[in-house]
Amino acid sequence: MITQSDASWRHSQRLHEQRIDSWTTPHLDRRRRGITHPVQDFLFDYYTLSPAKLRAWHPGLGVMLTGDVSQWQHVRGYTVTDAGAFVDLESFKTSAIRQSLHLLMSTRDNEPAFGCFGRHEWAMVYRQNQDSVRHSSRSLRVSATEIDAVVESSPLRCTHFDAFRFYTKEARPLNVLTPTRANQPDLEQPGCLHAAMDLYKWSYRAYPVVGADLVADAFELAQHVRAIDMRASPYDLDDLGYPPIRIESPEGRAEYVGYQRDIATQASELRNRLITQLEQSMDTCAW
Repeated sequence: MITQSDASWRHSQRLHEQRIDSWTTPHLDRRRRGITHPVQDFLFDYYTLSPAKLRAWHPGLGVMLTGDVSQWQHVRGYTVTDAGAFVDLESFKTSAIRQSLHLLMSTRDNEPAFGCFGRHEWAMVYRQNQDSVRHSSRSLRVSATEIDAVVESSPLRCTHFDAFRFYTKEARPLNVLTPTRANQPDLEQPGCLHAAMDLYKWSYRAYPVVGADLVADAFELAQHVRAIDMRASPYDLDDLGYPPIRIESPEGRAEYVGYQRDIATQASELRNRLITQLEQSMDTCAW
């Protein structure tokens, strides 16, 4: 077990809080003023981790915090002894970790695909009027006819259940696959932007095994993924500083694939770190 002195872990705690504040402070300010942001607020609205819990630093499994650890007396998942504060092995469910580990390893091992061109957001507004679309407060940058043309130009190739489930009923039959929660380990693949974004979910769901620093890294990547996701969408976000990736053109599709491959590389490194931590937790519980 790694030991962190009082000064060391408090420094890590301060750095983490400052890092998270750069994301949560603008979000909370918008919330107070009743303003929404389709890119920067998405992770707080879609995922279940609150800003306060994201801000709460903790080291994760395998670290002993020493010094004045009285503040850890009431932190869920941690126990305090005369030696210091550390993760309580009884505090996490190995079944949930095993399920997450299975999906992450399956995703890692499946063949990457880069031919979807980010058309899931287009499939989510296919044959819908402006009032019915998911982000109805934002204007569409293309006409309904152009959206139909993009969706119908070739078979849709979405492999991610949590994107596919938001397709309109008219768009679902156009997808070559039928992603479900049950077949997610078979279909989830490392080229998918949403699989990269979900690394944030799998990291915070593994609390307290996975430390806050890895969760923050996953959040940062997810924010970048969301920006690319919406830039490739049919929504007009130019006024918010998100110029479109025009996937309706050959040049735009090539640009999208470039981002997709770069994100897949970053996600692979993050996924491997997460897998390693979850495997270590299973080994620790083997007793």
